[in-house]
Amino acid sequence: MTHYEQLGGEAGIRALVDRFYDLMDSAPEAVNVRALHAANLKVSREKLFLFLTGWSGGPQVYVEKYGHPMLRMRHFPFAIGARERDEWLWCMHRALDEHEAPDDLKAYLRQRFDQLADHMRNQPE
Repeated sequence: MTHYEQLGGEAGIRALVDRFYDLMDSAPEAVNVRALHAANLKVSREKLFLFLTGWSGGPQVYVEKYGHPMLRMRHFPFAIGARERDEWLWCMHRALDEHEAPDDLKAYLRQRFDQLADHMRNQPE
């Protein structure tokens, strides 16, 4: 079974992404990373949904629509330091904690998200 399937398929990925962005949009712990996003999070929600769908083993819908993710390059226009990374992770870890999925998968995904978020940093510390 793929991670995509273990996360609940399309509906599960959508729920995870929605909770992630709901937290980012409302939590004071995410104020700096939220400021990097557009006022309306609709496009960000959709892109993360499409990306996580393929990244977790589901259909490669992001690649079909936008091409290779090239995440670091796509994030380079935004000043991302340790603070923004940590705020992004705060939201993702909480969304994952609340999501219905096996604990070992959640632990694995936390580790992968940590690596991915750290790779997006482009500011000297």
